[in-house]
Amino acid sequence: MKFVVKLFPEITIKTRPVRKLLTKQLSTNIRNVLLRISSDVRVKNGWDAIEVYTKGSATETLNDDVYDALTCIPGIAYVNRVREFELGSFDDIIKNTLTVWGDALAGKTFVVRVKRTGKHDFKSTDVERYVGGGIRQQSQARAVDLHNPDVLIRLEIRDDRLMVIDRRRKGLGGFPIGGADSTVSLVSGGFDSTVASYQMIRRGIRTHYLFFNLGGAAHENGVKEVIYYLWKKYGSSHRVKFVSVPFEGVVEEILEQVEDRYMGVVLKRMMMRAANAVAQKLKVDSYVTGEALSQVSSQTMMNLRLIDEVADRLVIRPLAVSDKQTIVDQCREIGTASFVERIPEYCGVISRKPNAACKRNDLLAAESAFNLEVLDAALASAKAESIDEMDWQPTEEMEQALNERLKPESAVVIDVRHPNEIEQAPLDAGDHEIIQLPFYSLNRQFKALDQSREYLLFCDKGVMSKMHALHLSDAGFKNVGVYRKAD
Repeated sequence: MKFVVKLFPEITIKTRPVRKLLTKQLSTNIRNVLLRISSDVRVKNGWDAIEVYTKGSATETLNDDVYDALTCIPGIAYVNRVREFELGSFDDIIKNTLTVWGDALAGKTFVVRVKRTGKHDFKSTDVERYVGGGIRQQSQARAVDLHNPDVLIRLEIRDDRLMVIDRRRKGLGGFPIGGADSTVSLVSGGFDSTVASYQMIRRGIRTHYLFFNLGGAAHENGVKEVIYYLWKKYGSSHRVKFVSVPFEGVVEEILEQVEDRYMGVVLKRMMMRAANAVAQKLKVDSYVTGEALSQVSSQTMMNLRLIDEVADRLVIRPLAVSDKQTIVDQCREIGTASFVERIPEYCGVISRKPNAACKRNDLLAAESAFNLEVLDAALASAKAESIDEMDWQPTEEMEQALNERLKPESAVVIDVRHPNEIEQAPLDAGDHEIIQLPFYSLNRQFKALDQSREYLLFCDKGVMSKMHALHLSDAGFKNVGVYRKAD
C-alpha cells in the first residue's frame, strides 16, 4: 500500500532551505512513529510530498494503523491512500481508475480532477475530459457533475506513473516537531492545559510537561494518564520529560500565611517561580499555560501581569482569548476529553472574596508572609521522568472497589473542605461522626487518626475526596473511602 503525505501549506511557502529542512524533519518524524507500528514501512522524501509504503503482504489492519498514525503527525495537511499504476494511454488510465472506483460510482454523479508533475504532451484538463467521458460510458455512474458531485475522483500523474487516490484524509496541519524550539507546559490534567499543550505540539514545538502535584499519587496518576495519551497520539516522534513537583506544602503555607483574597495569585506566582527552575534544567526558554483571559479572578489582565512579573522566561498562553466551550470542544476533538473528565479536579486555593485586580504593593505585602524555603523544599523533591518510561496506572483501575471493603454505616466522615466552605455550608451526615481535616493537611495528619476505624472523605463535588481517598489507599491505608450525601 502507498500513502502520499501532503505538506502543510505553511511549509511550502518557506524559503527553499527552510522548506527542505522542515520536510526532512517531517520525514524523520514519520519514520520514528511508524517504525513503532511495523518495521515493514518505507518512507521516501520528496519536494512536494512524502511517500510512505507498506509491503504488499501488509494486512488491512496494519495499513489502517499506518493511515491513522499519519493523520496525527504534526506538519501534514492531507494523507492520500493511493493505488499506483504505469501511466500508459488515456484508455489505460480509464481502465485502472475503474478498478479502484468502479463499484462506488453506481447511480452517483462524479467528477475527475487531475494533478500532473513532469513533462507530457498533454494537459491535466485533457485527461480530465477524456477520462471523465470514458468513465461515464463504461460505468453505472449517473452523470458527470463539475460543481457538486457525489464522488470526487483524484488522479495524480507523476512522470510515467499514475496514482489513483482511493481515500483522502485531513492531517493535523501545523509544523513538524523538532523544526522549532522546545518548551515546557504547565499541566493540571484539565481541559485548558491539555488543549494548550496540544496546540503547541501541533505548532511543531517539542513540549515537556510540568505538573504541580496538589493531591498526591492519585492526582498525579490521572494527569500522567491524559498527558501520556496526548504525547502518544500526537507527539511520540520525540521523547520528552514529565516533571512532577509536590506542591501540597506550598498550598498549606499559602492557606495558613497569606491573606485570603490574594491566595490564588500568590499560588500562581509560586508556580511561575518553580517553572523558572524547571525550565532552566530542561534548557528551554519559555513555558506554556492554559490560562484564558478573565476565566477566573487570577486570570484578569492585571493579575496575569503580576503573575508574569516573577517569570524569567517567555510565558505563552495559546488559549488567552478562547472561550471555555471552544476549549472543551477541541478537547473532545483530539480525544482527551474522556480522560480529562475522569481526573479529579483540584478544588484549589479557594478565596472567599478573590481580588480580580490586585495592587502590586498589597500583593507583595501579602506574599511576604510566605516562607520561600517551603518552595525550595518542593523543588528539591521534584521528580523528572521520561514520558515513555514513567510509572502510572489507568485511572479506572484505581477507582474500582474503593468502598467495597468498608462498612459505611459505622464509618467516620472526614470533611476535607476548606474551613471557609465548611463555615458557609456545614455538613449534615446523619448519624455519622464528623471530623474536619482540610485537604491540604489530610495526607500528613491521617496516619495520626485511630486506624482501627474506617473513614469516608467528603467534599462538595466529590472529586477532591475521591482523589485523596485513592492517594491514601495507595499509601497503604485500606480503611478509607468516599462519602456522598443522599439525594
